[in-house]
Amino acid sequence: MHNSDNNDPYNEFDEDLPKSKTQIKEEMHQLQELGKKLTELSAAKLAEVPMDADLAEGIATMHRIKSREARRRQLQYIGKLMRKADVEAIEAVLEKHKEQDHLHLRFDRMAEEWRERLLTQGKEAQSAFFDAFPGADHQQLRTLIRESNKEIANKKAPTNQRKLFRYLRDFFIQQS
Repeated sequence: MHNSDNNDPYNEFDEDLPKSKTQIKEEMHQLQELGKKLTELSAAKLAEVPMDADLAEGIATMHRIKSREARRRQLQYIGKLMRKADVEAIEAVLEKHKEQDHLHLRFDRMAEEWRERLLTQGKEAQSAFFDAFPGADHQQLRTLIRESNKEIANKKAPTNQRKLFRYLRDFFIQQS
């Protein structure tokens, strides 16, 4: 039995050996999975992905296909096209989108927590918010809180509550 450190003379031969069928299949499945992630992106996010025209057309075709079997075959075709693609650049863009999505999710949670707190705790929560975030528009925030509380009291649709949420989320995004 040999160990796998860098001084092992057997390692240099491993690199020269052809890939096994299992390794090739695994790489194909990984490329196909990456292609599947591309088909799930919105048009705006997909536009940021570096890809050739064939791959872009393959993804566009995938969106038009309804049949399950045809979608499966199209996904295999996209996986085949991925062999020519710059996989590292594509993965970098997907990772950037993933990080942005996590950040936006965090801002959504913060906005929801602050909205709930501002609507239930009144002036105390407003003071805490303005102390924590002095750059906030005091007048607009107070107006949204007042209008949201009126909606709650009158059991109306939460239009201003949604506006308050969007204001808070957008504010947190701008602060980052």
